[in-house]
Amino acid sequence: MHQTPKYYIIEGSALPEVFPKVAEAKRLLSTGEATTVNEATRITGISRSAFYKYRDAILPFQNMMTGRIITFQFMLHDEPGVLSALLATLAQEEVNILTINSIIPTNGCALVTISAETSKVSLSLEDLLTHLGGVPGVIKAEVIAG
Repeated sequence: MHQTPKYYIIEGSALPEVFPKVAEAKRLLSTGEATTVNEATRITGISRSAFYKYRDAILPFQNMMTGRIITFQFMLHDEPGVLSALLATLAQEEVNILTINSIIPTNGCALVTISAETSKVSLSLEDLLTHLGGVPGVIKAEVIAG
């Protein structure tokens, strides 16, 4: 019976040592710093079997944005102009908005979900979230799918 995969965002220091090393080996291969899996695993100090076991399951967080559709969720103060300022900031960062969904605000807060294509964004996902979270009136900014 096939199980649907589950995904988690985990801070790197909480991971077993092999996972960041697999990510580094993949980076070495993609940049050409290593030309073979054997060379990449030797540089990173992992076995080839560990690399092959985890290579399809490991993806650095910032790589989630490359050519991808990301779904953001924002908690906003229910005040005029807050959503407009958020959308302007997304446009400044060259985020292409695909959908916007909002529920009726309660307790002075509005929950807004935005799906967007991010291939032209030059910031890392962490930096983009920090930037978006700093928009006046944004209470919380997070990625819920991508």
